[in-house]
Amino acid sequence: MAGYFEATSDPEGGASLTLDEVEISILRSLATQLLELIGPERGPEGAGGDPLDALFAEGPSEPPKDPALARLFPDAYGEPGQESDDEVRRQSAEFRRFTETDLRARKRDDLLAMVRGLDEAASGAEGGDAVLTLGPEDARRWLGALNDLRLTIAVRLDIKDDEGAEALLDIPDDEPNKPLIMAYVWLGALQDSLIGTLLP
Repeated sequence: MAGYFEATSDPEGGASLTLDEVEISILRSLATQLLELIGPERGPEGAGGDPLDALFAEGPSEPPKDPALARLFPDAYGEPGQESDDEVRRQSAEFRRFTETDLRARKRDDLLAMVRGLDEAASGAEGGDAVLTLGPEDARRWLGALNDLRLTIAVRLDIKDDEGAEALLDIPDDEPNKPLIMAYVWLGALQDSLIGTLLP
């Protein structure tokens, strides 16, 4: 896995990446698994698809129980890992009720953009590597999706800081988590290279 994003010649911006079949499969699998974890879009009960009802629909007030989802949708108030008082919990619950649904939708859209881009690149490949080309908007969506994938894997691997991530590189090849560790490192390199294409 050695492909990295490069800036395109489009004056509006954008990025391109060459991927082989295995890389496409890994990225698509990770994105699909995170989509399943985030869950499907839920409309308000009885809304009947009314956009106005959807606009004022309230989301959950409690943080997700899954540690990875709790990392993707953290409380807005209080210190991470610290016990919060009743007022901080009330403020966090109130903020969450009106923001988490939209945040989930945005993360879902980012991941779907990744899956669509991978499928399009794969369909255009002719028995070899595929070239993925992203416009400015899709590049930003990919950046969000890559970040969410890395955060999720970091929780699963119990990575809390850069030192913890570096220590994992010394794990033997027969360690069951080794493929996930390598995916984490690769996603970080992709993320860094994509950021580089977005900088002026």
